[in-house]
Parts: sequence; structure tokens; C-alpha cells
Amino acid sequence: MPAPPRRRRPPRPGRILLVAVLAIAAGYFLLPVYWLVVAATKSTDRLYGSFGLWFDDPRLLSNLGDIFSYDDHVYLRWVLNSALYAGLGATLATLFSAAAGFALAKYRFRGREAVFKTVLAGVLLPQTALALPLYLMFSQISLVNTYWAVLLPSIASPFGVYLCRVYAESAVPDSLLEAARVDGAHETRIFFGLVLRIMSPALVTVFLFQFVGIWNNYFLPLVMLSDDRKYPVTLGLTTWKGAADRVPELTQYTIGGAFVSVIPLALAILVLQRYWRTGLTEGSVKE
Repeated sequence: MPAPPRRRRPPRPGRILLVAVLAIAAGYFLLPVYWLVVAATKSTDRLYGSFGLWFDDPRLLSNLGDIFSYDDHVYLRWVLNSALYAGLGATLATLFSAAAGFALAKYRFRGREAVFKTVLAGVLLPQTALALPLYLMFSQISLVNTYWAVLLPSIASPFGVYLCRVYAESAVPDSLLEAARVDGAHETRIFFGLVLRIMSPALVTVFLFQFVGIWNNYFLPLVMLSDDRKYPVTLGLTTWKGAADRVPELTQYTIGGAFVSVIPLALAILVLQRYWRTGLTEGSVKE
């Protein structure tokens, strides 16, 4: 005889409430993004003369053309500057964090715990508190208003060092390192050829955090830079917003520029998320 059909249990009230709360939270966070997409398609006049949450005479391509061509393509220069600061800074920060975290996890040396506690203190220290001391220090060596003034502080990531140490302790077995040394591999080859591959999920996480942090950084470039051709996109859009009283179309350019500026962040997360999700639990199951 055929088995009787299984009855579906009605959803529990608690589950319905949880889904409703999550849906409201998702809508709360996605609503500004939706508004930004809609506003980027409107002209300056229609920004205030039409409903803000619906499309009205969309002209996205025309707006983007005006944004990129304004003031001798200065917006494109800002985007390239942000890509340089965030791309190079995040790459170097990830490499240095991996080296420091691996050393703190697998090497025994005097003062190791003191160094790690100093790193933890750096995690708790806000970056804005370091901007003015860095400015005074860089002014003594003539690095103010240069690309180095933004790049050099960006390669330090105390959180990255902390995360890499925790991950290296659980994911990199000592027996594997000893086997590599017995086979005659140098420490440099072990690190670049073996350790970096094992730690790749953690390194992707560090890279994403650092990339987003540098891309959105505002206060450090504000303090360090005076040449608008060296501005990142965050600081450049702020200058447009400040000049919107004199040039009304800069309001639309600021909104459209903000829309374009979030696209690289979204692409980076979409491309790297599978590595990120893999690393969330990988280290906890290794012996």
C-alpha cells in the first residue's frame, strides 16, 4: 500500500515572527540603496520635484556621462585614486597581517605575548585618533599631500594580525611545518608556498575588511591631502556636495557619483564571498 501523504506542519508563530523581523531589517538596510539607484537616474530638477522612491524620466547614462566628464574627468581620477589606495593598501595589509599572524602563532620568541597584546590594543584604538599624529610625523619627512601619506597608514591592520593569528593556530598544523623543514624547505618558501594557501580563506576576509575600510576612509585623506587630484572618491564627493550651493547640478553629480562608488565594493564582495564563507568554519574542524 502506498504510504500516506505527509502533512505539512503549519509554521510556528516564532518562526513567522523571526522571518518578519529579518524582512523588516533587510528592507531597512536596502531602502537607502534603492533610493540611491532611483535618484541616480533623475535630473537635478526632478530630484526634488518627483516621488523619491520611483523612477521618473530615467536618464542614467546621460547622468553618468556628465559625471565622468565634469571638470576635466576629475571623478574618474578620484575613482582610480581610491582603487590604488584600497587595492594596493589592502593587498599589502593582508600580506603583512598574514606574516605577523603566522609568526605570532607558530614561532616562540621572547616578548611574543607582549607584541600580541599591543596588537589587541591597536584593534581598540580608533583610526581618527591617529590621523593628526600621523600628519605631524609625515610633515617632518615631507610625505604630506602625497599618495604615500594615505597608503602607508593603510597597510597596518591590527584586526588582520589578530584574525590571522587565530586562524593560523587552528588551521596550520605544526606537523606539516616540521615535514616541510625536514624536506629542506626554507621558512620563506614554507610561508609563501604553503602557509598562504592554507590561510587563504582568512586572508580573503582580511582583504575584504581592509579594502572596504580604505575605500570608505574619509578623515585620513582629508587631513593628509590638499591636492584635489589626489583625493579618493569619498573626499571628492564631499567637495562636490559642499559646492552644490554655487553649482546646483553638483547635487545630482554627488548622488550619481555615490552610486558608482559602491559598485566596486559590491563586485568585490560578490566575487570573494565564496572564499569568505568557506573560511568561516574551516579552521575549527582541523586538528
